[in-house]
Amino acid sequence: MQVTNTILMVRPVNFRMNEQTAVNNYFQEQPELTATEINARAQQEFDAFVTKLRGHGVQVVVIEDTKEPDTPDSIFPNNWISFHASGTVCVYPMFAENRRKERREDIFDVLEAEGFVINNVMDYTAAEEEGIFLEGTGSILKDRVNQKAYCALSERAHEELFIEFCEDFDCFPVIFTANQTVDGQRLPIYHTNVMMAMAETFAVICLDTIDDKKERKSVVEHLKADGKEVIDITEEQMYQFAGNMLQVVGAEGQRYMVMSSAAFNSLRPDQIAAIEKHCPIIHSSLDTIETCGGGSARCMMAEVFLPKS
Repeated sequence: MQVTNTILMVRPVNFRMNEQTAVNNYFQEQPELTATEINARAQQEFDAFVTKLRGHGVQVVVIEDTKEPDTPDSIFPNNWISFHASGTVCVYPMFAENRRKERREDIFDVLEAEGFVINNVMDYTAAEEEGIFLEGTGSILKDRVNQKAYCALSERAHEELFIEFCEDFDCFPVIFTANQTVDGQRLPIYHTNVMMAMAETFAVICLDTIDDKKERKSVVEHLKADGKEVIDITEEQMYQFAGNMLQVVGAEGQRYMVMSSAAFNSLRPDQIAAIEKHCPIIHSSLDTIETCGGGSARCMMAEVFLPKS
């Protein structure tokens, strides 16, 4: 199964711009708001987003964040944890030291109480001691049906550890570099999932970010060989988080492509039509979360593929 009907999300209590991630997340900006206002708006956006997902029949497990320790990016759980159909939970090494505090074992208890089965935990976090990072499904885009994993290398996505992950999960690695222009320089995009989204029958991708023509050709060939329609977006649309989407399952097995309203509003009519040919779109306003956090809808949703007891 490429998609799931169960999503884990963490409701923020102290959301703000994280100065430790801003060093290589060029999507972050500091708005002219107080910390209290930023967090209040983020909570409103979060709650409206959850309500919208549940309204379409998506199962959302909401975890309340804690004030201590200080975790400004806890709203993006997909970077530190992933849940697999084998009953394996993966825990990942994080670039920012204050993001490592987001890892909470009590979340396992919540899922087990919901009837999910956890057979084992694959813990890659020791790599942090060597300055090696791989930030979950931010770094890794899995094509679960075709047993491939796509990764744009960056400070937060180390090649050797990604290959180790692919060996552990029996995936073929598709490796490339995706860049964005920052002050006239081409610099690596911090996470694969801001320039690419993987759905069952299509992929949304900003091909212009893959500067190496051979790498770009390789990525497109892999997607097309597996029967995916390739829906290309521009770098300008990527900055509106049009690459940061996730396909989910709602009521009666209906698939939906989930994105922010900023992402949706950036798309051209032909791109919307190309997506809607495969499934309807759900979008919700996440403006404050996107501005301060430098992440969007997909980053907020950790997919739960664990088996049920």
